[in-house]
Amino acid sequence: MTTSGPTALHAAATVTALKSAPSAPRASAGATAGEPEKLRGLRRAMAQSMSLARDNVMNCTLFDDADLHRWRVGEDFTTRLLRAIAAGCRAEPGLNAWFDGEAQSRRLLPRVDVAMAVDTPDGLLVPVIRDVDKKSLLDLAKELELLAAKARDRKITADEMKGGTFTISNPGPFATLLTGAIINQPQVAILSTDGVSRKPVVVEVDGVETIVVHSVGLLALTFDHRAVDGAYAARFLHRVDEILNSRDWAAEL
Repeated sequence: MTTSGPTALHAAATVTALKSAPSAPRASAGATAGEPEKLRGLRRAMAQSMSLARDNVMNCTLFDDADLHRWRVGEDFTTRLLRAIAAGCRAEPGLNAWFDGEAQSRRLLPRVDVAMAVDTPDGLLVPVIRDVDKKSLLDLAKELELLAAKARDRKITADEMKGGTFTISNPGPFATLLTGAIINQPQVAILSTDGVSRKPVVVEVDGVETIVVHSVGLLALTFDHRAVDGAYAARFLHRVDEILNSRDWAAEL
């Protein structure tokens, strides 16, 4: 699959910015307080991309929780989420698409190539995991680790950051509650995963409702309302939630 337009341009600009700008230490807040700081490098590329999204995308966000009580302790969340998203995209392919606002056209994509936001000292980079629906959980875990390491080491290439058909953002490790992420054009959706915590849940046992404590994750799907409507997006999110809740992941290992 070849890519042109905002995704390819942003990927190329991001790599150029990484190569041309020195790495900034995490502790640095930028310019001296009160003085203007000219954006450069990756920060400038990100600002341009976000401005483009603000001006061109009709964002709408749906929220849901995922009951993870069937999961074993230590099971990886991200790889299972990738597989659930791939299944959701197959069931509701309108979310695995690119939208062209000028032409008022939507292109459904045959491959599920998920972009994954990675936090680095320079800012967020978004490498792409290809053919998610065709890979095992172990293969996905290895690829995620490799791409994340390349991103943090500033060795990621433009080809490894373009062509995504859907994006995941995962601020959950920072104990966020609900996050409405920004869509990476020309994609039509991004799923944000917030913190997993222990919560009271009402379940039925032998016909009687009772309160138990389960591990519950929070999901936020932001979609471009020009490309799909709310009911369509809700079906996708329900499918992802259903798979996370009920699939026998141990059978895949």
